[in-house]
Amino acid sequence: MTGGGTGGHVNPALAIAGTVKNRIPDAEIAFVGTRRGLENTLVPRAGYRLYHVDVRGFARKFSLSNVRSAWLALVSPLRARRIVREFRPDIVIGTGGYVSWPVLVAASRMGIPTAVHESNAVPGLAVRKLVPYVDRIFVNFRVTEEALRGAGPEKIRHVGCPVSDGVGTISREQARAELGIPDSVRHCVLSFGGSLGARTLNETALELMSDYMSVHPEVRFVHACGADGYDSVYERFVSLGLDRYPNIELLRYIYDMPLQLAAADLVICRSGAITCSELSRAKRASILIPSPNVTDDQQVKNAMVLEDCGGALMIEEGDLEPGRVRAAVEKLLSVPGMTDEMGRRAASASPADANDRIFGEILELVSGGRSGK
Repeated sequence: MTGGGTGGHVNPALAIAGTVKNRIPDAEIAFVGTRRGLENTLVPRAGYRLYHVDVRGFARKFSLSNVRSAWLALVSPLRARRIVREFRPDIVIGTGGYVSWPVLVAASRMGIPTAVHESNAVPGLAVRKLVPYVDRIFVNFRVTEEALRGAGPEKIRHVGCPVSDGVGTISREQARAELGIPDSVRHCVLSFGGSLGARTLNETALELMSDYMSVHPEVRFVHACGADGYDSVYERFVSLGLDRYPNIELLRYIYDMPLQLAAADLVICRSGAITCSELSRAKRASILIPSPNVTDDQQVKNAMVLEDCGGALMIEEGDLEPGRVRAAVEKLLSVPGMTDEMGRRAASASPADANDRIFGEILELVSGGRSGK
């Protein structure tokens, strides 16, 4: 497995690895990443061996650092080749990030079956450059196929996004019982901005708590503000008197996301590929506020996939005037059955059996089914 930098690249790789280990317990799996990415925390914690290759992304504007990046892109397949020769894999699978490039190129040149997974609606640079080398391209969203038309339909597989176990397997009733939510609560709203948090979402959540949740005790609202800035957010939370309301809860991080998703009627969050896939898998309605700081506006385009199928409402940061989210929440919760219908529509955005589909493709590739190359 190779893919690194962010959780959006590492977590799908871990999900694929977990699926393989569940089906083939004696399978030996190793990861290749860089020394700077999140893989250095997540991969060893999951119990897998981690190799390193030095490769770096390119700056959007001209920079001397791009000279080094170009040099590393040229020579890094040689280091990757030594790793591949040492480990002797039956297949190499990438999940994006620049480290996927040298590893998959090396494996392809050595005649080893290869595949790459793209979880975003718009494929990243590494995935686009890998099109001529890999045997299979797995995509999360159908619209991604249009951006990869040059690959040929025989190479692309619409499989969805592999996610961790638990998402979409818990009923709303079971989740609310486990969380101890009383029958007097008619609706549950969940919001979060990622593991580190997002200032815009934190400000939006505090406004929503003050203006709407404080006068609607029948609505349970849980917001995770992230590790960065938790103390300042909590200070404002208390200063506004929001700690007095039993239906409002402020968390640093959500450790039981599958359970909280299952209990929710409506989710307010960013629109990273993994988040959108989990919303689709869990069949949950959402208000998506894409991050404006992502390459190629990937989060906007991910959100558009869910919005276009009727599963989400997208509000871009530039349109977040005061009261906009409150009005949206009030409307969605006031119409009987609206969030349920949106959840059903969200489910159509991405296949729910991604892990099974990818495992089937892996078996085909290692048994010699490489006609797509």
